Parts: sequence; C-alpha cells; structure tokens
Amino acid sequence: MDPIVAVTGGRVSGRIVNGVSVFLGIPYAAAPVGAARFAPPAPPAAWDGIRPAVEFGATCMQSPYPPAIAEILGSDHIPGAEYLNVNVWTPDTDARGLPVMVWIHGGAFTRGANSRTAYDGAAFARDGVVLVSVNYRLGVSGFAVLDGAPANRGLRDQIYALEWVRDNIEAFGGDPANVTVFGESAGGISVAALLAAPPARGLFAKAIVQSGTARMAATAADGRLVGAELAAVLGIPATAEAFADVEPAALLAAQETLSAQYLADPDPKRWGPSIVSSGLGITCLFPVLDGEVLTGDVLESVAAGAAANVPLLLGYTAEEFRLFLVPTGIAALVNAEALPVMLTRYGLDPALGEIYAADRPEAAPGDLLAAILTDHAFRAPTMELADAQSATGAPVHVYEFGWRRTDRDLGAMHALEIPFVFDTLAGAAPLTGPGAPQQLADTMHAAWVAFAQSGDPGWEPHNPRTRPVMTFDHPRSALAYAPRAKELAALVDGDPPR
Repeated sequence: MDPIVAVTGGRVSGRIVNGVSVFLGIPYAAAPVGAARFAPPAPPAAWDGIRPAVEFGATCMQSPYPPAIAEILGSDHIPGAEYLNVNVWTPDTDARGLPVMVWIHGGAFTRGANSRTAYDGAAFARDGVVLVSVNYRLGVSGFAVLDGAPANRGLRDQIYALEWVRDNIEAFGGDPANVTVFGESAGGISVAALLAAPPARGLFAKAIVQSGTARMAATAADGRLVGAELAAVLGIPATAEAFADVEPAALLAAQETLSAQYLADPDPKRWGPSIVSSGLGITCLFPVLDGEVLTGDVLESVAAGAAANVPLLLGYTAEEFRLFLVPTGIAALVNAEALPVMLTRYGLDPALGEIYAADRPEAAPGDLLAAILTDHAFRAPTMELADAQSATGAPVHVYEFGWRRTDRDLGAMHALEIPFVFDTLAGAAPLTGPGAPQQLADTMHAAWVAFAQSGDPGWEPHNPRTRPVMTFDHPRSALAYAPRAKELAALVDGDPPR
C-alpha cells in the first residue's frame, strides 16, 4: 500500500522503493508566479483528496550550464509553476524521533534543483535518517534587489521550507528538534547565511557547510546597482511591479545578458565593490545584507554567537577550482605571464604565484591558478568560519575531500564529494568519472549520518591552533593537522611565513 501523510495543504501519497517511503514534489509554499514571484513566500494552496507525490516537482527558471560544465553536472530545469517544493525520503512514516537532514542544493544561486540523481535520499533513509531536499527561488526571482520587493527571497524560501519541516516532519517519522541543515556551494553559502539569520534561529539544531563561505553577502546598496543594471537590460524600472509584468523567459534572457556583461567586465564602480569581491567572478546575484534576513556581516554575526549552540561540520574539496578552469579550457590558456594578471583580476597579490610554485615545482601556471583560487574562495573561508563558530563553544569539525577524479585532469574538483556524501555513486558517473571507490562513499556517508544523529562525525574537533582536518581519500582517509599551512598563511596574511 502506498504511504499517505497529511501535510500543510492536504494529504499526499508517496511510494515505497526498496523499503524506503519516497514523497516527491510536495509544495511547501504557494506558486511564486506573477506578482508573487517577488513577494515573500506564502502558504501553498490547499487541495482536496489525496495528492500524488511520486514525480519530481518543477524548478525555478534557469538556463543550462555551459556545455563543458553541463557534461559533468548535467542540467536541472523542470517547467512548472509550483517550484517551491520538497522531496522526502523516510525509513518509516510510522516511526518517531528520527534525525532529519534538510538539503539545500548548489548552482551559483542561478541554477540547480532538488531532483538531481546525486541528491537521492534513499541511502540516508536506509540508515535511519529522514532526508528532505528543497527547491528555492534562484537568480532574478530569488536574489535581484528591487524596489517594492523583499530582498533575499531565495533565503526566505529556505527558511519557509525549514518552517514547513518543523510543522510537518513528524508525519514522516522525523524529530523537529533534531534537524541538520546542509548544502553545497550556493547551498553551503546559504547554510552559512542561515547560521547568521535571526529568522532561521531555532529551525535547525546542526549544520553542514560543503564548499561554502560566509563571505558571500553583498551590501543592499550594491545589490540595488545590479538590480538597476538588470532593469536597464529590460528597459523597465527596477521595481517589483514592473518586473512582475515580464514573462519568465524574458527575465531569464535578461539574467543571461546581465551575467555575460558582469563576467566580461566586473568593474566595482559599475556593479558595486561588495558584489565583485564576494561574487568570485562567477555570479552577481546572491544574498545581500538586507537588515531583516541578514542583519550584519555573516562571519561577524557567527563570531558574535548567532548560532552559538549549533554543532557545525564544514569543509571543501582539495582542488575546487579545477571544475571552473579545466573543462572550460581556461587553465590550459594560463601561462607564466598571464598568471599574475589573473590573480590581480581576483584582487589577489600576484606574488602568490611564486609562493605556491615553490611548493609545487611540477605545476603548470593554470594548476597554480586553480590551487590559489581554491584556497582563496573555499579553504580560507572554511577556516575563518570554523574559527568563528568554535570560538562560541560550539563543536566544529573540518574535512577536506582529497580523492581525485582519475580522468580529464579534473582532480578533486568542486562538487565531487556530493555522491560520496549521499552514497549515490551508481547514478553519478558523469560527475565522478570511472572508478569511484564505494569504500570512500561508505566512510563519508557514515560520517554525515553520525553527525545528524549526534553532532559528532567521528574525528577530533577543530581548534585554531592545531587545525585538525579529516582528509577523505582512497584507499585511506586520515586526520591531518594544518595541511598546506604555508600556502594558506601566505594567502591570508599576504606574506610568506618566516
């Protein structure tokens, strides 16, 4: 018999797959179309009878990744109006008090969906966890700063989804007092923001930041500059009323034009210095300090105790930026003369090239650029956030994902750890390449399950003096202390250590 549960809006029926009850595409908020696209999330429309929840729901409008990246990550768009939806995997709807994990997907705040094969929650449910995955507003819909619209609509959706979990998860066997929110890339950045967000307080007990940062939040004033640029592309005022009258396809086309202009010339005078410094040259649509969801600098808020009682697990992949530089051909084009120019473009000291080269004598200039940008965008912010949260007395654990994809010179690239965390290697060959070791997935997935259960993934907690980092690799994962400390110190301090 198909499992049936009552949730906000009405009853839904799922299906049982290999002993796991699966519910897909449940609306947690009203369809954000027309004027509602730029309004706060609202309750879903109620339905009569039993609504089937057996197919993935719609996603926010988005364009495909560029071909070189899409080959690896795939594309995610599913058309439809009710794209504020969740998927739920549970071992038993009749259970009580199971730990809950809520997944926030990545995609640079402009792409992604909860329907990706790598995000299948069956393995978590198999191991006694209720897994919830969330869709939220992206790009213009979620993060354009416009007059007459609340900012950070994408973050507001995530908070609304967490409120839905609080109010409904017991029907799926979960414990609303034991919720772990976790995400990767834009999802990890979102989790860092939620740690600092007053409206999110009390909605989760633990947090996991995968390849995220607490640095990625612009000022509201700079966000308005981006909104004005977007309005100029469309030839309309930068108001919610005017944007609500634009067809979604036209909004998406304008977003693509805006992104191309930003990537071609990320001039701080045009876009705002906090957009350029926080956007990492990848995106100009992301969270802003709006005074409501984000009331101050995210890292400073965390250090001041915004999430003082929340255990935190966080980390990065050892070669994050290879995903952005290798398949696109950029790494191959970087020579010795271009390296310092590229570093300057990212606001970094060009002398870093020489410092990193000293420890990597075999590395080509493109490899050095990838290593430096990995540390700049991911490793250094991870350590900053670990220091800030551990200083409040909360337990913090840091990891590095070190297994290297064995083909295409992609190495331990951005997003590679996800199918290991979810134990979904069987469906993730485009992301992992050949030969992904199941033993490593067993180890890493078990650590995430343990953290969801108890707040302890199984290794020494962080402290800023010795910096223990669990390095996940194959054939062996091991604890390292302050790995590659000389390079990190040069990047953070601006001078090579003596």
